[in-house]
Amino acid sequence: MKRILLICLTVMTVVGCGVNKQAQQIKALESCKYKIVSADNLSVAGADVKKLLNNQEINLASLPGLAFGLLRRDVPFHARLNMEINNPSGNLAAINQFEYKVLINKQELATGFVNQQVSIPAGQSVVVPVDLNVNIYQFISNQKVMSEISDFVRGSANGQERKGLVTLKIRPSIMVGGTLIKYPGFISIDKEVSSKLLL
Repeated sequence: MKRILLICLTVMTVVGCGVNKQAQQIKALESCKYKIVSADNLSVAGADVKKLLNNQEINLASLPGLAFGLLRRDVPFHARLNMEINNPSGNLAAINQFEYKVLINKQELATGFVNQQVSIPAGQSVVVPVDLNVNIYQFISNQKVMSEISDFVRGSANGQERKGLVTLKIRPSIMVGGTLIKYPGFISIDKEVSSKLLL
């Protein structure tokens, strides 16, 4: 009987320590600073976005796959956003996975899920790649949106800098006692993107 009681107390102590450790990681996660540091591998309908830009104009003739995409109402856009997470706290911060939303000028572009464990040691930073795959048909079939994109691209050609706001919203999850717990709400990361920076 004493042996069973001792085993139960040991298990409860181990579980309690695990929950306390997770609570510290959540607290560290709350104090982390998030920012988008760069975007790589941008492509539309399989073509590199930089090759689509000819003298700061959108050259749709260099994108034959776009016509088929417009007919099918499926124009794939791919990008990799590199998100830096900085942990200024004195404890390890850890994420098991996270949901994300990407907004351009406050209009939702994509949602997704990253199933990757990330550990950010105290006082350090890590960069986490977030792959974005989305059908942008609704954006490029809208004349107003296409006009805004063209103005953005032409901005640097005229010596005028154009800016747009990219917002990444993430909702991290951590493992507590074998159960995945989602962070209450989304953490918003805003990044102003300049036409000069992209071009």
